[in-house]
Amino acid sequence: MTFQHIELREVSREDVLKIHEWLQDDEVAEAWFGRYSYGDSAHLAYNPGKAASFSELKWKEVFEDSDHKIFSVYTGEEHIGEVHLAIEESLGDGQLSVLIGRKDLWHKGFGNAATNKIIEFGFDQIGLFRIWVDVPEYNKKAISLFRQFGFIHEGTLRKSRPHHGARFDSVVMGILKSEYVSSTDANVSDV
Repeated sequence: MTFQHIELREVSREDVLKIHEWLQDDEVAEAWFGRYSYGDSAHLAYNPGKAASFSELKWKEVFEDSDHKIFSVYTGEEHIGEVHLAIEESLGDGQLSVLIGRKDLWHKGFGNAATNKIIEFGFDQIGLFRIWVDVPEYNKKAISLFRQFGFIHEGTLRKSRPHHGARFDSVVMGILKSEYVSSTDANVSDV
């Protein structure tokens, strides 16, 4: 298994500009949250096209919100992606999303490393009971990645994802803290 060294850092204004740039690429947008039915790339918690010009107050509301833990993914000094946990504190749940925006770094272990770090953060530092993902059925690589981390299929959201003029199901997968084994301890291959 290739397990790359990454760090999770606070999001900067330059980072959101890079996220916005990456999401202009259809392949990257589809690998992240897909597109809204009106065509814009989807993103939870904030609009990357507008975030760089947020006031300080708005910036703090978004990036210091206890319900959204958003981090930039770095390797060395290079920003390569973003991870996000949308927290439902009353349930002890967190919805996870991971984006490696640099396509030349896809399938080289950076997604594995970022996924591992944010899962550990959710379980060990926040104290979540369950982490879940909502993945479009056409994103087979992401489904495989989460399955290798121990996520289990919990349900299907029927025709919830618009994609190339059609609608597709979305796969909901989850893992409980008691089921999680760090990828440094498990046999997680490079997806």
